[in-house]
Amino acid sequence: MSKSIIITCAPTGGIHTPTMSEYLPITPSEIAQASIEAAEAGAAIVHLHARNPENGKPDPNPDLFMEFLPRIKQSCKAVLNVSTGGGLGMTREERLRAATRTSPEMASLNVGSMNFGIFPMMQKYKDWKHSWEPTFLESTRDFIFRNTFADIEYTIKELGEGHGTKFEFECYDLGHLYNLAWIIDQSWIKPPFFVQMVFGILGGVGPDLDNLVHMHTIANKLFGDDYEWSVLAAGRHQIPFTTQAALLGGNLRVGMEDSLYIGPGQKAKSSAEQVRKIRSIVENLGRTIATPEEARQRLGLKGGDQVAF
Repeated sequence: MSKSIIITCAPTGGIHTPTMSEYLPITPSEIAQASIEAAEAGAAIVHLHARNPENGKPDPNPDLFMEFLPRIKQSCKAVLNVSTGGGLGMTREERLRAATRTSPEMASLNVGSMNFGIFPMMQKYKDWKHSWEPTFLESTRDFIFRNTFADIEYTIKELGEGHGTKFEFECYDLGHLYNLAWIIDQSWIKPPFFVQMVFGILGGVGPDLDNLVHMHTIANKLFGDDYEWSVLAAGRHQIPFTTQAALLGGNLRVGMEDSLYIGPGQKAKSSAEQVRKIRSIVENLGRTIATPEEARQRLGLKGGDQVAF
């Protein structure tokens, strides 16, 4: 319980659409500014996606990432984590393009295939800013988010072994922890491991605090002292779940990828606002916030001077 808490911030993601919030960062400039502000607020890691600046659609184009990654790096010391989840429907190669181009210290890696249903969000909106939005959401009614063992091995070999990038292992269900344990048994990766437990996505583990406690218990059995664990939760569950993670001695993630709100019925104007809120809660609980350098040391990262941006 003595370790400081690593806050990750995910400022835009690939799930929410522009209609849902006027504050969602879309352009490279907006994503850069949101990331820098989150780092200044206390985020040690920033988890990044890119979007088409014209219509806000998730976009794997490495050139877009290169418009904001150097600016963020020059403006703060945060660890920059490049998503390999991409946007729903992207191919494996598309999902890896930005990370293999930029050779980041850290990248996300989903460790199990799953139904990934965000179509229920359509019910909240009638008028859309862009025609792609309802089509994108509806497509998830008949969609499997593919992350096979072959996909995972490919990513680890291409990015982990090829670039020295470490992974944020995103686990959306109990079985994903066992998938990761099998991957570790193959000696594809070395500790320390960073396990991100994800709650509240339709198709994954539900947002029940008993599930959080159980997944933490199983992770301890599987990974022992070789891992750092973190929690994120979708929508209104963001703050309660990240607070519980802090109480249990874990790390946490907030940001507008995971929730567009700062409180009931109140939209967040920035991800930094969410970082400040959870930081205040954590510090009032008597815990401290990890610096980027502490995060690098604990996660065994290669350092910001070893990236390609």
